[in-house]
Amino acid sequence: MKHLLLGFAALALSGCFGEEDRIYTVDELMADEALLAKIISECRNNPGALRQTPNCQNAEAAEWRIRLRLPRKSSGG
Repeated sequence: MKHLLLGFAALALSGCFGEEDRIYTVDELMADEALLAKIISECRNNPGALRQTPNCQNAEAAEWRIRLRLPRKSSGG
């Protein structure tokens, strides 16, 4: 009986960890701008809880790298 309950608990908890808990690399986020925008938005909406998470840090790095690669627009002057 004890093992059966432990098995059910393990099975129930295994469903809690899915795609949302995946840690994306900077390169993956640079390649998928929709995913990058989603993660950046979530991180900025809840910085106290999410700022130090790997996905938020990787998203900030990816956004920074994308900005550096884009040519700067002249001010017209």
